[in-house]
Amino acid sequence: MTTKRFLKTFDELSIDQLYKIMKHRSNVFFLEQSCQCEDLDDKDQIAQHLWLENSAGELVAYARLFLPNQVYAESSIGRVLVPKAERGKGFANTLTEEAIHILETLAPGVAIRLSAQLPVEAFYQRFGFQSYGEVYDECGIAHIGMIRDA
Repeated sequence: MTTKRFLKTFDELSIDQLYKIMKHRSNVFFLEQSCQCEDLDDKDQIAQHLWLENSAGELVAYARLFLPNQVYAESSIGRVLVPKAERGKGFANTLTEEAIHILETLAPGVAIRLSAQLPVEAFYQRFGFQSYGEVYDECGIAHIGMIRDA
């Protein structure tokens, strides 16, 4: 399936785009996964928002990207989601490849960090991320820290 990639800062997002992103984040993290943390963490305003849409204009994958020293010393990826109806179609692979490419282009030579939900740890390992530290609870969901060397 053909997808179109979007990358925008918070200020570049239209109201409709922001609404679409927030609706999907709410559906996945709160309704589906029963996440116990507030989604609005004041980091959206400094993030690069990356998403893919299908030919019908529907969001099929999303992530927030941060440059070094915005959240961590490294670049980072967060709030990764694929709507339930779109899973198993390769969108997570495409999104992850795009996120890595963008961060390596914007901040060459800098490692990329993420906090992975435990069930998708092996998924990120396929992209060169290595687990570090102990499993920890983040918002009621088991996570592991992961890093991809530059």
